[in-house]
Amino acid sequence: MSYKLMPVLLAAALLASPAVAQDAKQKVKVKRKAKTEAAAAPEAAPAPAAPAPMPADHARTYAEGITQADLRKHLTVLASDEYEGRETGEKGQKMAADYIANRFKELGLVGPVQGSDNPYLQHFTMERSTWAGTGTLKVGGQSFQWMKDFYAAGNSPFDQATTLQPVFVGYGIEQEGYNDYAGLDVKGKDVVVLLGEPMKDGKPTLSKDEKPTKWGNDYRAKSALATQKGARSVFFVAASKDDFDKALTRLTPYLGRPSISFMDKKESRAATLFVSPAVGLKLLGTTEAALGKYRTAAAAGKPTSAFKPASVVVTAPKKREQFTTENVLGFLEGSDKKDEILVVSAHYDHIGIISGEVHNGADDDGSGTVSVLEMAEAFTQAKAAGHGPRRSMLFLTVTGEEKGLLGSEYYTDHPVFPLERTIADLNIDMVGRTDKEHEGKPDYVYVIGSDKLSSELYNIVENANKQYGPIDLDYRFNDPQDPNRFYYRSDHYNFAKHKIPVAFFFNGVHADYHGAKDEVDKIEFPKMEKRARLVFYSAWELANRDNRIVVDSNKP
Repeated sequence: MSYKLMPVLLAAALLASPAVAQDAKQKVKVKRKAKTEAAAAPEAAPAPAAPAPMPADHARTYAEGITQADLRKHLTVLASDEYEGRETGEKGQKMAADYIANRFKELGLVGPVQGSDNPYLQHFTMERSTWAGTGTLKVGGQSFQWMKDFYAAGNSPFDQATTLQPVFVGYGIEQEGYNDYAGLDVKGKDVVVLLGEPMKDGKPTLSKDEKPTKWGNDYRAKSALATQKGARSVFFVAASKDDFDKALTRLTPYLGRPSISFMDKKESRAATLFVSPAVGLKLLGTTEAALGKYRTAAAAGKPTSAFKPASVVVTAPKKREQFTTENVLGFLEGSDKKDEILVVSAHYDHIGIISGEVHNGADDDGSGTVSVLEMAEAFTQAKAAGHGPRRSMLFLTVTGEEKGLLGSEYYTDHPVFPLERTIADLNIDMVGRTDKEHEGKPDYVYVIGSDKLSSELYNIVENANKQYGPIDLDYRFNDPQDPNRFYYRSDHYNFAKHKIPVAFFFNGVHADYHGAKDEVDKIEFPKMEKRARLVFYSAWELANRDNRIVVDSNKP
């Protein structure tokens, strides 16, 4: 990384005008004692005040060390085929961990992990599971086929044949003015839920602006609600056979891949199964016409159901094995406020090799990872020159994000530094590309979560951008009703759930998201540099301000 010092400029135009010297030609009145006494010399005028130099802008000085060239240099390594897509627990992820740890060591950061064979690595044990491919589903004596009529995702409590008596909960939605769970106790039970949301004339009825809500776009919102209600599993019924077949075709390469969970943590999420409309009708013991009437009633806000789901026998076994993975940590001690910790995070894992193709994840999240490396160098340069930071910095690159934010969850459950001393997390996940919404438009970045726990953090990011940018700060995904739910989909969320203020910097998704063409040659390094510098400026203020930022809000 090239380290560029910016010359300090003098701002003469801002200086007060110096006192005007007395005109040398002006007569000076003097007292005379005698004709022979020489005239006294005139009193000397005060010398002009020397112009005061402007204070050095250290933030700008060190931010300019974050360069396109160095971002490219690191990303070209980490997002190369040699690293095999950096899948959690696999060879490429281990190689990436070593690369990052070695870079932290070169910079002079401290490895803060006690009891580890490498103090830069926080190891932990996980369980890897894959579907055995022998799942069965029987309803009323009729058998349905795995990966044709139904499939599952995530965990499974059905390694052995299990008889269920499901409960129908409509669309599985609960919000103001609409509640599919009203009067139902589903604790420990298995629920049947319709995918999608109530519609009338092709438009959603649960939103004021007729735009799709989170319930219609993201089954995970419904799964999370079912889990909150205590359900053991959720059977999602597709709206049409075409929808079911398209989803199955799209997901087949992923369903054959391992899922990962913690060894020492009981799975808390409800199991998730997806069934075709034909299986759904059989489950509910009804007809397509009757289900259509139910959908119409739900769209009118009056969902009523006489459906009595049939008894089900389900088997969905998984094969399991243990493995070890690791977060990578680099620590920079602060000065007078060193007991307070600012975290800068990114995930360095990606999704590996799928169907023989390496998915290098240059944007997701190679871009965030190398931004963290560059910020770490900028702050170490500043400290070496005696310019801070006042608070300590933890540069945290985590594993397992693509498997469910697992690395950041492990860190926040097993923090190296107490969470009560952690002032904020600035999370960088995908900052190297442009989404469809901003094609051909000026520089931008999505900022998510900065106002949810701290009004001061929101203002700090805004002010940093105004002073050193500006680029367009887009807050559309910060809306709690946004169906993409990005606030819950990256590593900052595991800090936020512990009431630690967060800001998530993101360029949005694009056609190559989780695809084999997310490569270095598509990264827009000028934009990436600006975004990384914005995070640096925000971090600089957080690390050096007099007061710790307040936690004064709790927005969804």
